Amino acid sequence: MRICASLSKAGDLACAADADMIEIRLDLLGSVPDVGDVPAVITFRDGFDASLLPGGFKGYVDVGEGAVPDISAGTISSYHDYDGTPSSADIADRLGRMVSDIAKGAYSVRDFRDLAGILSASESLDKEHVLLGMGTMGTITRIRQSVLGNSFTFAYVSEPTAPGQLSLKEMRAMGDDCVITGLVGHPLDRSRSQSMHDAAYRVSDIRGKYLTFPSPSLDLIGECIRGYDIRGLNVTVPYKTDVIEHLDRLSGDAEEVGAVNTVVNDSGILRGHNTDIDGVIGAFEMADCEIDGLKALILGSGGGARACAAALMREGAEVTVTGRNPGTLSGMASDMGVSTIPQRRADVKDYDIIANATPIGMYAEGEYPADIGNLTEHHIVFDMVYGTRTRLMDAATSRGCRTVAGEDMLAAQGARSFELWTGRGDMFPIMRAEL
Repeated sequence: MRICASLSKAGDLACAADADMIEIRLDLLGSVPDVGDVPAVITFRDGFDASLLPGGFKGYVDVGEGAVPDISAGTISSYHDYDGTPSSADIADRLGRMVSDIAKGAYSVRDFRDLAGILSASESLDKEHVLLGMGTMGTITRIRQSVLGNSFTFAYVSEPTAPGQLSLKEMRAMGDDCVITGLVGHPLDRSRSQSMHDAAYRVSDIRGKYLTFPSPSLDLIGECIRGYDIRGLNVTVPYKTDVIEHLDRLSGDAEEVGAVNTVVNDSGILRGHNTDIDGVIGAFEMADCEIDGLKALILGSGGGARACAAALMREGAEVTVTGRNPGTLSGMASDMGVSTIPQRRADVKDYDIIANATPIGMYAEGEYPADIGNLTEHHIVFDMVYGTRTRLMDAATSRGCRTVAGEDMLAAQGARSFELWTGRGDMFPIMRAEL
């Protein structure tokens, strides 16, 4: 990996010894510091000014979309689209017409379709180039330099100079052939999975990075997983069932549940797994709660509810599901053989376990599909929501219920996913401690 460290201030230079190149952005620094023998890129945002070049300068000058000067130094023409990513044909056409030594394009990435477009454009360009995606969805383009055929990539020293950048220290430790895993869902702003998995990578000494992909669509997700050599993805709301059509095969658990929370890329074959089942069972084990013979009411009828139902039935519970969507309730009844009851019709006093598999309290607000006002100390209450005190858990605590933590489920399913991707199966304590 050839890394160009982008300086946000002059003091960054002293901490950039591991960089292969240095970017000096004149809009941030104002002048060109002495970088010694390290190859430099001097970036002009307000028009090229030859008087700002040091004598005998042999690095590169980035003139943006301006005229390419006739100088002895190397030249870079660059285009930034802060609104989105054009088609791959438009990217290749614009960069292909640049007469500089290197053509650079940076684009705001909104979804997998944009990522796929950048990848396709890189394959059609026959000149030296740097193609980057900006924003959280675009971070992978900064790591996979060799996949995109980029001349170099960028990293920051003390603070990012572009959205989606990673630090020089992290980039150097990873290399562009590192293991990449991540999380896809929409939204993802409250997810704790990234910190949890990155902690596992650090402890395991595996060169890897867990990224987040907050895409509003799954279009072309398979092409991106294969093309960018993503080892695997966790899948969360609202895509645990929708992702199945993009996969090649399903594990037994995923097929039984009809939902996927983990994708594994086996040399281009995309397999769907469901480690949420492991997560639910693990969370009840951590709380030392016996399930066999108990009656459970699950709130919600999405992919998480399906996994919860499978886990509780596997451990011997009698399961009933309630939710606001009659269609998904009917689907669970026919696919999994569970009993269902319309929302607000179930009485929690008729059940031993109350399990919330809705996003209420994390990504949504509103009324639970069952009245939680009748909880007693005899109930076991499990909430898949984590990282916040929900109304359900507040009610359970105030009434002396036994509780099962969503954080335990998150760490247990995450540890199982990590094992599927890397072969390391001992990461639950690390992930739970991080949470």
